Amino acid sequence: MIHKDHPRYESLKLRAMVVDAYKRGILADSGMIAHGRGEAFDYLLGEKTSNNAKKAVKAAAAALILAENPVISVNGNTTALVPREIVKLAKEIQCKIEINLFYRTPERISAIEKVFKDVCAENVLGNDHEEKESIKGLEGPRSSSSKEGIYIADVVLVPLEDGDRAEELVKLGKLLITIDLNPLSRTAKTASITIVDNIVRAIPNLIEAIQELKGADPSTLHQIIESFNNNENIQESLIKISKKYTGVEQ
Repeated sequence: MIHKDHPRYESLKLRAMVVDAYKRGILADSGMIAHGRGEAFDYLLGEKTSNNAKKAVKAAAAALILAENPVISVNGNTTALVPREIVKLAKEIQCKIEINLFYRTPERISAIEKVFKDVCAENVLGNDHEEKESIKGLEGPRSSSSKEGIYIADVVLVPLEDGDRAEELVKLGKLLITIDLNPLSRTAKTASITIVDNIVRAIPNLIEAIQELKGADPSTLHQIIESFNNNENIQESLIKISKKYTGVEQ
């Protein structure tokens, strides 16, 4: 039992959720390592949403609203931490959810699909019973993509993604949005829009931003996206980490 007055309560609660997901077969063991790595970067970022993360969220919200066929890609870590929020986001923009795993097994696919259906997801793709297409440049299970999902998507939100797949999706001409606490990762540097923040904060912030921008004129939304520079935004995150480390915060 984690007491709420513990100074690391929020962090410990997330760790417990990740461990529970592993025990339930949702998360691969390497997913716990990935969570620990992200937690370290979150600590360096002050464990709060930065101004540059808010800028990225706004650009991501504009892109998702304008998208003709948006898809949210989910893995074990995303399922462990924010399944309800992912479903709420999907309903806000009427988009599909697709399961995609690096360590893919029928058991994990089934477990993740059940989690999303239990929280009222309406359209979960990526199971083993639907028609698939292969993403060029990738091998193994990660090359698999739903023919009705990511394969034909114009905008893809891929929280906690691996670099190889991010690079290939961008090569296919897709606008790639990612949520990654590590601003130096290949995924962060490859994506069109990188939200350098913890997914448990980023998804609710993204939902709120979409609700605020839904009534905006398309030209305004296009301007938000065009004025966003992902490289500059990543640099702002690195500067923030540096100032935090040296004790000089902005």
